[in-house]
Amino acid sequence: MSKRTTRLSAGETLPVTSMTDMFGAPVPLIPATGWIHLQFLRFAGCPICNLHLRAFTGRREDIAAAGVDEVLVFHSSAEELAKYESELPFPTIADPEKHLYALFGVEKSAKAIANPKVWGSVIKGMAADTNRARKGEAPMPPVMPRNGELGLPADFLIDPSGTIRAVRYGTHAGDQWTVDELLALASSDDQSPHP
Repeated sequence: MSKRTTRLSAGETLPVTSMTDMFGAPVPLIPATGWIHLQFLRFAGCPICNLHLRAFTGRREDIAAAGVDEVLVFHSSAEELAKYESELPFPTIADPEKHLYALFGVEKSAKAIANPKVWGSVIKGMAADTNRARKGEAPMPPVMPRNGELGLPADFLIDPSGTIRAVRYGTHAGDQWTVDELLALASSDDQSPHP
């Protein structure tokens, strides 16, 4: 895989057609029908990411009914994902070396957690994860994530031709499509690319 220094845009062709999940199984990125929603998240155990993913997990039937398959990427090892994210119902890819992040132009920034827009998600996510840890349902979030805590998220909606139809590069750690935003994009009659 080659390194990429620029962001991808809607209308571009996907730079890779498949990946390998945390268990070593192949994950296609070009759907036979419908859509692939490729989500670049942060680190395994990230309270902001977990809060976001609980919304997607809770509405996975709505997402599937819209013809969307979720694929998740974390900049963590498979071992870290097994510890913190093993219950996710979506294919999950470990990218601790951040090769895929570079290829897709997904960056990091001090603004990831310094932006006031994310503070509400930090508080809610930490409270929920701490509560789950106290009940023995999950481990406590990592205090010092191995691959840093300054990663930014990104979303890509991919069609059966391998074209990126919509893309969003987050400006802070909680800046990703909501389920409703994803469903609106997937159900749009306008098949032209969306920035």
